[in-house]
Amino acid sequence: MEIDILDFVEQCRDLAKQALGKHAGEPASGGFARWVHVVLHCFRLEKGHSYRETPNRLKYMSEVRDVLGLDRENLPDYSTIYKSFDRLKMWVWRALLRISAQQHPQSGHAALDSTFFDRRRSSSYFRQRSGNTVQTLKVTTLTDIESLAVLDVHITARWKHDTKTGPQIVRRNADDLQSVAADNGFQDWHTEYEISALDVEYIRL
Repeated sequence: MEIDILDFVEQCRDLAKQALGKHAGEPASGGFARWVHVVLHCFRLEKGHSYRETPNRLKYMSEVRDVLGLDRENLPDYSTIYKSFDRLKMWVWRALLRISAQQHPQSGHAALDSTFFDRRRSSSYFRQRSGNTVQTLKVTTLTDIESLAVLDVHITARWKHDTKTGPQIVRRNADDLQSVAADNGFQDWHTEYEISALDVEYIRL
């Protein structure tokens, strides 16, 4: 579904500032505010632009630049955008995810699921510079079963068993949950006991 990119950027700006709180205006890479970098990456990923394309596209999008408070002659270099993505801490993205999920009605009933993402298509130059040889990441999500909003994400390169990551995610969100559904991959007596101890009903699929 096609989205209005200006509305999208405005929403990202509001959510980023809310998620980052007092840290929103702190300077990050290149001296630009942290919230600006977060929104730049949201814009870049939504439109499918490369790091190099992003500032070039912004040169011709005055309304988007106005939302970001950027001048045409003072846009961040593509290398600055690239570095900021690498330097932004996980708590930034987790806070943004949490605030985004709160924009949807939450039923209190969620489902756990895990999948794998192939990183072999990522930049070989980046992987060589970072010394990173990981080719596949395991991602576990907690999703509201009614709104389908993703409530939490756990990402690991070490492929922990679902019985380890499942309770960890539920524990972080226990105050907002009534029940959690999961397939047999998450099930063992320890998982059921730990989730039940959080006063959350465990439903085996």
